[in-house]
Amino acid sequence: MIQIRGLKKRFGPKVVLDGVDLEIERGETRVVIGRSGEGKSVLLKHIIGLLEPDAGSVEVDGIRLDWRKKASLASVRSIVGMLFQGAALFDSLNVRDNVAFALIEHGKLSADEIDRVVERMLELVNLPGIQHLSPAELSGGMKKRVGLARALASNPKVMLYDEPTTGLDPINADVINKLIRDMQRKLGMTSIVVTHDMTSAFEVGDRISMLHQGRIIETGTPEEIRSSSNPIVRQFVLGTSEGPVEAEPVPAR
Repeated sequence: MIQIRGLKKRFGPKVVLDGVDLEIERGETRVVIGRSGEGKSVLLKHIIGLLEPDAGSVEVDGIRLDWRKKASLASVRSIVGMLFQGAALFDSLNVRDNVAFALIEHGKLSADEIDRVVERMLELVNLPGIQHLSPAELSGGMKKRVGLARALASNPKVMLYDEPTTGLDPINADVINKLIRDMQRKLGMTSIVVTHDMTSAFEVGDRISMLHQGRIIETGTPEEIRSSSNPIVRQFVLGTSEGPVEAEPVPAR
């Protein structure tokens, strides 16, 4: 479903992606783990066409992204949905208009048809009847679920989740994890979840890939990643400061 070959990206002197190779099967939920600042979100932004690589290629459902052609970007974006890290809801719009945003922009459905889609999407994420609420009236977990409903409203083949459990308490994080699995079972979607939450990674992932220093250094099932002999992977999974990867230095005052 998704093929990434030799993907490279730098911002000024900082190399973020340094030859990423990744293949994701149709219907699979792939988790990409790694430390903060390793380029996990940058990787997602390349898949949806928000960033252009310095080198390499991205292919989604047989469509090779060409950042110089609007038609290529539009084709990929029409089949890819994304749940942003902070849900990215529009504060000035109520829940109904947030979920319906892309449908309204495309202008292909009547208001009644849009209302029915919104109602169905909110039921899918277990938030029925909240169309009239504003984002300010929602908890963090509810905002994430409304953001997911908005992403699903366009009926994507691929879902990208950027740190879906960040900022949530363990109970709400578990709700999001179960929703990710439910979407895979009910809709058959291919999904990529980027996270440094290992509880979430092990719960939702069919396979897990670790991004380190701009490259994928290991891929395996949750069981294989748990028992990895790679010292970098083991240190990250165990969440310990002891190992080959040093903690970030404290900036000088």
